[in-house]
Amino acid sequence: MTSPRARWRPVAAVVAVAALAALLGACATPTVPAQTGTVVLLPEKDGKDAAVTVRQGDKEVVLDKPYAAARQTTAGPSAYASSQQEVEAQFGAALAAQPSRPTSYTLYFVEGGDQFTDASKQVLASVLAEIAKHPVPDIVVIGHTDSVGSLATNDALALRRAETVRGMLIAQGLAPASIVAVGRGKRELLVPTPDNVAEPRNRRVEILVR
Repeated sequence: MTSPRARWRPVAAVVAVAALAALLGACATPTVPAQTGTVVLLPEKDGKDAAVTVRQGDKEVVLDKPYAAARQTTAGPSAYASSQQEVEAQFGAALAAQPSRPTSYTLYFVEGGDQFTDASKQVLASVLAEIAKHPVPDIVVIGHTDSVGSLATNDALALRRAETVRGMLIAQGLAPASIVAVGRGKRELLVPTPDNVAEPRNRRVEILVR
C-alpha cells in the first residue's frame, strides 16, 4: 500500500516550458532533458537548497540558485538569470494550475493509548478549527506508535489513534468522505529507536490537509 505521506510529498521546484508547461521536482538534483523552451529553478518554500541538471544532447548545465534558468539553443542549453517577474509573466498559468501543498499538523498521544498528551490537548481545539476553515478539504490522518510491542498490536493502536482524530474532524462538520484514516504502526518512526523503546515523539498522528 502506498504511504499517503509519500503520495503527497511536495514536488514543485522547477518550471519548464516545452510544447506544454511541466512542473518537475528538484529536491534530489534530477536531470531535466531540455527538448525545447526554458527551465527555471524556483525557490523552495521551506528555504532548503535545490538544484537541477538540464541536459541537451551531450551538453548540460546545473541550476543551483533560485531563478537560475537555461534556454535551449542550437549549441546546447544556455544558462541565464531569470527573475520572479519573468516567471510570473511566462509561467503564471502553469503555476496556478498545480495542486496546493498539503498543510501538516501533528498531535501526540500517551503511551499505549489513544488519549492525547497534555500538550496536545492544549492545541487540539485550535488545530481542529484551523482544519475546518478549508473550504473543501481533502484530509489524510496517519496514526503512528513507538516501537514498544508487536507489529500487529501497534498497527491496531495506530489506526485507533487515527480514527479518534477522524471522528473529531467529522464532529467539526467535515464530510466523512473527505477524511481517510490509516495506521502505520511502528514502521515510520519520527525518532529512530531500537525495538521496545518508549519514545514519546513517535506516538503521534499526522494530519495532512490540502
